[in-house]
Amino acid sequence: MDNDSFGEATGPARPPRDAITPQSTPAPRRTVQLVSGDFLLTVNPVDGSEIEPCPPGKQPGPPSRRSTTGRAERHRAAQPPVPPGPAAPRPPLLERDDVRERLVRLLGRGRSVRLTGPSGSGRTALLDAVAAECGDFAPDGVVRLNGFRRTPAELLQDLFTVVYDAPGHRPDRNALAGFVRDIGAVVVLDDLEFGGAALGELLDAAPECAFLVAATPDVPAPTADSHLEEVFLSGLGRAAALDLLRQTVNRPLTEEESNWAGDLWFESEGLPLRFVQAGALLRQCDQLRADPEAFEEFAPFAAAGGKDVPLPTLGEGAAPASLLASRLSDSARQTLRFAVALGGEVPHQAHLPALVGDTHADAALGELLSCGLLSPAGPRYRLAAGVIAQLREKGYAEDAVAHAHTAAQHYAWWAGHPSVTPERAVAEADGILAAMSALVPGREAGHPGTAVVLARGVAPVFAAGRHWAGWERVLRVGSEAARIAGEVAEEAYFHHELGVLALATGNPERARAELEASIAMRGALADKSGTVAGRRALALVADRESGPAPAEPAAAGPVSPPRGVPGLLLTKRLPRTGATDDTSVAALASPPDDPADRPAGRRAAALLGGARRNVVAAGAGALLAAVLGTVVTLGMTSDQEEPPSDNMRNGQTANEDDLDDDWTVDDPAADESDDPSKDKDDAEQPTESATPGTKPASTGGVRAPGESPSPSSSRPGRPSDSESSPKPGPRPTPTKTNTKPPTSPSQTPDPTPTGSPSPSPSGTSTGGPEDSASASESGDAALTSSAPSSSSPDVI
Repeated sequence: MDNDSFGEATGPARPPRDAITPQSTPAPRRTVQLVSGDFLLTVNPVDGSEIEPCPPGKQPGPPSRRSTTGRAERHRAAQPPVPPGPAAPRPPLLERDDVRERLVRLLGRGRSVRLTGPSGSGRTALLDAVAAECGDFAPDGVVRLNGFRRTPAELLQDLFTVVYDAPGHRPDRNALAGFVRDIGAVVVLDDLEFGGAALGELLDAAPECAFLVAATPDVPAPTADSHLEEVFLSGLGRAAALDLLRQTVNRPLTEEESNWAGDLWFESEGLPLRFVQAGALLRQCDQLRADPEAFEEFAPFAAAGGKDVPLPTLGEGAAPASLLASRLSDSARQTLRFAVALGGEVPHQAHLPALVGDTHADAALGELLSCGLLSPAGPRYRLAAGVIAQLREKGYAEDAVAHAHTAAQHYAWWAGHPSVTPERAVAEADGILAAMSALVPGREAGHPGTAVVLARGVAPVFAAGRHWAGWERVLRVGSEAARIAGEVAEEAYFHHELGVLALATGNPERARAELEASIAMRGALADKSGTVAGRRALALVADRESGPAPAEPAAAGPVSPPRGVPGLLLTKRLPRTGATDDTSVAALASPPDDPADRPAGRRAAALLGGARRNVVAAGAGALLAAVLGTVVTLGMTSDQEEPPSDNMRNGQTANEDDLDDDWTVDDPAADESDDPSKDKDDAEQPTESATPGTKPASTGGVRAPGESPSPSSSRPGRPSDSESSPKPGPRPTPTKTNTKPPTSPSQTPDPTPTGSPSPSPSGTSTGGPEDSASASESGDAALTSSAPSSSSPDVI
């Protein structure tokens, strides 16, 4: 039983709170489905998210607008928590009536205003007062947003979430623009961190809204065409500053205190925050002079026993954070150390007992708030302006990484607890990201591993909570931490999630890069299920990049198959019989490499239509006849020759190795063998430029009747007239056939892509504008060239 009580011996004793300790058994993981645009995203915390086109039955209905009561309830839920203990005095709003009335008047006319003032000038209190008077100005009421570390896209999503009720639906960019365009509200935006063109885009996205944005002077100014009214907020006057100090202390000031406050006013330029903190210093002095038992546990420091306590110096009044903290409880000082380690983010009061190690540490939040060391920032608290720098000078940043590591371990357990909703985790996003980022450099052993565990646990929660900007930041920090820790499987998971996120947000190029990296890592780890999931998402990326193919025009009558007649695969290219340009043939025979040129290629194929397919069919028939004639002729001539030697292999011709040395595949235009005067000498001796093991591209050249000789009618390595006539001497070499597969890349037939015309028998594409007569002529020429000639192979 805890002996701490609110009274001496009367009243019930305060029971101790249960310490928050991690559970030993893992909590069940939940799978959440979201619809974004035309995608259905399944957030799977175990195996990774999956994305697919949204089925027709899963498409959400149009979102409904929230009622006035619904907006009020959501606004109350988004407020910072009220700390336990006595209520802190609320600073009054002094010397702001004129500015408040001007802002209300401009907003009532539908004008947008930018309120510019330094940190600590009371901008947030003024916005609260203005928002309370503008509730009836617009049909959608007043929408309160916070722009701290938020982009324009995130603020538009927040605006949609406040006005519309759309569970399980996160609209994409196009749909979001349509929804936001119809919102009519007074948008009060605090802590804005961007200006210029970005601010103009935010205002243009919601033309029916009147914006009241508050920013510091260091934020870039809006553009000239933004039509924003500028209102500047300065410090308080001397009289108003002293009045604020009196109301904060709740008693009249002595002459010494008034003089001290006057010097402080000159030093701080009348910022209200400085006088709120100065009032806290005076209250602490009063508490030191009073009986500490009157305050029980809320007076944690010892009284001075009636001893006179001097006033703080002017320097302590201008930078009072360290002096204020020295007179607070140990739990409050530990809370400040965690806040400094997290970059100014104060953990929620529910986390303080576990982080500090005191079951009553949640009362420390009230102490800090009453001293003016905290300021609200959306649904949470942050250290007030200038406090973090003052505490770092006094050593509160020592062991900051160790405190961040403790906070990361706690957040990793807390985010996976079944009682934590995604919306609750999103409210703590900045603190979680700060704890994770402090561990990424990996100066201490085990810190990157803790960052990986935290990122692995909160990434699916942020995705389910529709905080995709925080989801992306968690994934990138987690990927870097996994790389430092050497955890390849977790790094592959983060790359996969980044690819899914990029695809869902309309960035297929980034999605392809992330998914390919994930597939490569999971392939190295033999992770079959992960590889399959990555390839499935990558196929969806390819489908999005290519886009729908245009439909071909329908023909009036029966047409050939849509992909044409497939050509026969030849082991050697037959000689070309026409003077067709190679460039134009290649352009018609192969599809364009650039995806942007594919529709043009499809239109060209559609224009050629069935005529080209008929040419392909005729060429294939001529080729079939040529091949059959060659086989019959070779069978008849083989009976007149001696059988091959016993050491020949199946499918190999006699003296094949010897003939390979005499064949060449050089360009006939550059080869000296085209000169008829050198055919005989070249036939008797091997060509010096020939590559061993290569074969000619054809067995002879043919020429159509009436056609003049051209370089394309003769090929390198063609036997001359003297070689084709019988000679006395050793046994003649059998005629070489096209049965051995090509041994060099230059002899391999060009593969015909799917949907493109098949090659003609002569090796020339039939996809050009040649008619059926030229195809028949090519087939006859091929048939003539394949038969053995007794005297001159160049004459038909």
